[in-house]
Amino acid sequence: MAGKHGRRWRSTCKRVVLGVLLTSSIILLYCLSMTQVPLSMPEIPVPYSCAHHPSQLPSRRSSNSSPESAGVTCTPKVDIMFMKNHKAASSTFLNILFRFGEKHQLKFAFPDSRNDFFYPAFFQRSHVKDYKPGMCFNIVCNHMRFNAAEVAKLLPLDTAYVTILRDPAELFESSFHYFGRLVPFTWKIAGDDKMAEFLHNPHYYFDPEGFNAFYLKNLLFFDLGQDNTLELDDPRVDEGIKSITERFQLFMLAEHFEESLILLKDTLCWDVDDLLFFKLNARKVSTVSKLTPYLRARALEWNALDWKLYQHVNRTFWRKVEAYGLRRMAEDVAELKRRNAEMAATCIEGGHAVDAGSIQESVMQPWQPIGQKSIMGYNLKKNIDKVHGQLCRKMLMPEIHYLSELGVNLWITKLWGRIKNIINW
Repeated sequence: MAGKHGRRWRSTCKRVVLGVLLTSSIILLYCLSMTQVPLSMPEIPVPYSCAHHPSQLPSRRSSNSSPESAGVTCTPKVDIMFMKNHKAASSTFLNILFRFGEKHQLKFAFPDSRNDFFYPAFFQRSHVKDYKPGMCFNIVCNHMRFNAAEVAKLLPLDTAYVTILRDPAELFESSFHYFGRLVPFTWKIAGDDKMAEFLHNPHYYFDPEGFNAFYLKNLLFFDLGQDNTLELDDPRVDEGIKSITERFQLFMLAEHFEESLILLKDTLCWDVDDLLFFKLNARKVSTVSKLTPYLRARALEWNALDWKLYQHVNRTFWRKVEAYGLRRMAEDVAELKRRNAEMAATCIEGGHAVDAGSIQESVMQPWQPIGQKSIMGYNLKKNIDKVHGQLCRKMLMPEIHYLSELGVNLWITKLWGRIKNIINW
């Protein structure tokens, strides 16, 4: 009996010590990464674009089906603001953007020392590596807390604003399992199914002032620069939704990713070759909690602001699909899936994702949450022909490694990765 109590005591002590170490490490990293933001910066107009002159980019016949646009040509859009929301298939689209930017030799606005713009702080231009007022960039796409005024001062006036949303119940499930251990108030939740226990009575556990609490309530609303703790009937909710929907030209939906890419191609005058992708950062099926109707309803009630935003955007999305043409959309989606299947057969060993422990190259290892190896990755097929070799490698490469290849200094991100490995939660 005494031995059992001793083991329990040691286990409790270990959790406390590791919890203190984890929290201290996170706070230290945030302190190390914070930069001094100038109180005021000169307002120097951003050039129209720092990309190639439009006449030097290949023109394409517009895919718009309206009679008045028949035969009209368009030039691919290269000035893009992608708002990378958490846990919403954004890493998959980021890979598409990285490859597009490299292909056209575009200028990315990257963060310095880490893979985000000092999230969860609001974005500031001073967060951009080597930024000086008046500098020209084509693409900004790393995680940030959206700050429309500051982003607008970084990019050309006609920049296309694009983001991606995910069903808030599914997003909450993913966020709870991915970030839960980084949110101290979850440590006191008892039971094997902490998410179900939390959703049964979230107000009992949730601390709006708690460290990293934003990950577990209306995360979309928070990422998009709004107050995620507002009550649903607060007039600022509708004001926030209005400001969001007026700023972004295209809202992609994670649940309809291929349809979203076809709309993107139509909006930005891209080619289908620009849209090829493999699903990145997918979780093992065994680690995904099944949302019962009750838990789904509770998750949507708890994330009511995200749900209201998502419903509004969802209606707009399907109006755009109808305007594009349902039959035409189905044909284009089928073609995109066919092309992706061909690339999978060409690039991926075995044709599918594998567990982290089965990934052979360290550069293909995805970023894992604390204490888990739940994110799957890929093995690059051996003896790929020269035509596809480089493309295959880039398509399969996780975000952190791709950023390093693009020259981003990630010393804080890499330090945090080493701390995670030492803690081995």
